Amino acid sequence: MTDITDIAGRLISKSKSLAIDKKKLYDALDTLVDHVLFPICANEITGERGLYKFYSVLVENMSVLLGMERAKEVADIFLEKLPWMQEQLYDEATVFSQNDPAAGSMEEVIIAYPGFFALTVYRISHELYELQVPIIPRLFSEYAHSKVGVDINPGAKIGNSFYIDHGTGIVIGESTIIGDNVKIYQGVTLGALFVTKDLSNKKRHPTIEDNVVIYAGATILGGNTVIGHDSVIGGNAWLTNSIPPYSLVQQTAEIRIRSMLDKNDPIEFYI
Repeated sequence: MTDITDIAGRLISKSKSLAIDKKKLYDALDTLVDHVLFPICANEITGERGLYKFYSVLVENMSVLLGMERAKEVADIFLEKLPWMQEQLYDEATVFSQNDPAAGSMEEVIIAYPGFFALTVYRISHELYELQVPIIPRLFSEYAHSKVGVDINPGAKIGNSFYIDHGTGIVIGESTIIGDNVKIYQGVTLGALFVTKDLSNKKRHPTIEDNVVIYAGATILGGNTVIGHDSVIGGNAWLTNSIPPYSLVQQTAEIRIRSMLDKNDPIEFYI
């Protein structure tokens, strides 16, 4: 049998130890979302108990990173923001319900829509990011990413009435700025044109102005790229330059008539 003790002794961590508990943080985040902000299906735990649980776990883990005094100060500031945050998220749940014909109610959006879950966790993690909490905002955003496949960096700035349709595969980078009433569909990337470590404190990701619609699979890159307000970006578009307001960007598909194709021309695709 392999000598486990020997192997364990030879496995030496080269990273700094952080006494934070990812599992407890994830569980506390679920409690905040499901039992405090949106207690639609909650019948085992009251909002007050759920909020106390989240507060306690947050302080416990932030104290490792910030010290106990600062951790309590940040947690208090964050909790004061929750009523405002909840109001904003209920408004956005209504936007989801109004934009998606398949949505039967606002409650269905809240408990079943992956894009709304990702947006909710983003709103939470962004507030902690703004309070300069290290690591935990990114843990929360990556938890949402792992659950629903939507990757929103907590540093992004996203305006009101943001609507995500389907959501799978969406990537929104740290320095992205998104205005009000923006709609994006699955597979959209708002990313950096290129990545080097010396750009970490610079704007690397695009700015999306108000009332823009970005359809599935579109890629928009670059910190100087601005999508003007009231523009529509078609599916699979690739943009690395700014466009003015009221623009329409679309890909033109090639159409061939099958009866005119050579019989050996491959038209079957196996994926």
